[in-house]
Amino acid sequence: MPCDTVRTMPQQTFAERQEEVRRALNGLRKDLVSGRARIAIAANGAVAFAGWGNEDRRGITDACAYRTLAVEGAWAFRQAVARAEAQHGRKVNDRAVAAGFHSHDGGTTWGRH
Repeated sequence: MPCDTVRTMPQQTFAERQEEVRRALNGLRKDLVSGRARIAIAANGAVAFAGWGNEDRRGITDACAYRTLAVEGAWAFRQAVARAEAQHGRKVNDRAVAAGFHSHDGGTTWGRH
């Protein structure tokens, strides 16, 4: 997955990055279950994780985290998506996620850069 290879630290091995990503995504899963983090959905269906701090994410983008968790299809993640879709009144749009629409502030503002 791209999360494994991008944004590695100097002298960091591929295996170390994989472990770092695994730990960060496990933390996000727990934060979604506990309510510490939540999914924000843009008007076009793009996603962001509000409450998932920069220290917690370890260089993983919201899009990469979303795609990884979506492929896994865990019940807790699907429930978090369903809650977000109900709250925002719109569905997640995988095309908007793939197109690079994102937020740097947990879903307050959106853009491609």
